[in-house]
Amino acid sequence: MMMPPPSAFEPARPLRGERADPPILIVPGLYNSGPDHWQSHWERELPGAERVDQQDWERPLLGDWMISLAEAVRQRPGAILVAHSLGCALVAHFAQVTGGRGVGGAMLVAPADVNREGPAGRLLVGFSPIPRQRLPFPSLVVASRDDPYVELDRAEAFARSWGSEFVDLGRAGHINVDSGHGAWVKGRGLLRGLARRVAAVDRL
Repeated sequence: MMMPPPSAFEPARPLRGERADPPILIVPGLYNSGPDHWQSHWERELPGAERVDQQDWERPLLGDWMISLAEAVRQRPGAILVAHSLGCALVAHFAQVTGGRGVGGAMLVAPADVNREGPAGRLLVGFSPIPRQRLPFPSLVVASRDDPYVELDRAEAFARSWGSEFVDLGRAGHINVDSGHGAWVKGRGLLRGLARRVAAVDRL
């Protein structure tokens, strides 16, 4: 796998007078997030929110996806990453390679188990094994009891390994449009709580 050079992960220096609120980087998973997905709602509605775009959403390559995330973080130092499904594995790999430089925090929703079998699993093999090192920034894992792409105990194990706060949403499917999570207003509350934790760390 071809990895980006270390210089690609160096964050750009913030300009004097930039807004104090951390930017939000939306990190979708396989096939991207459609217009009714909560990630798309948040991208449209949250100030400073932008999507990390990938060249190929249907055939994900870890090295290519990592380069895209690295450039987005470089341009928006201190960003909170809001990831869904395969995007969560991408964030874990990014933190392992870069030490989390430039990242303020991460909200990791419905983390896909990249080791699972099946047609989709074959597409995710390049992201396996998912890193289990502690994340070097405040993080939150949100999971569901009936997610077809990750068992609850597996998601909870990820959270423990990453040092993340863990939220069990109950029976919420894959926390996407199909499970009734359009704008997902309650999720915005979880993001606000994480942003407060990030701000507290920045003040130390």
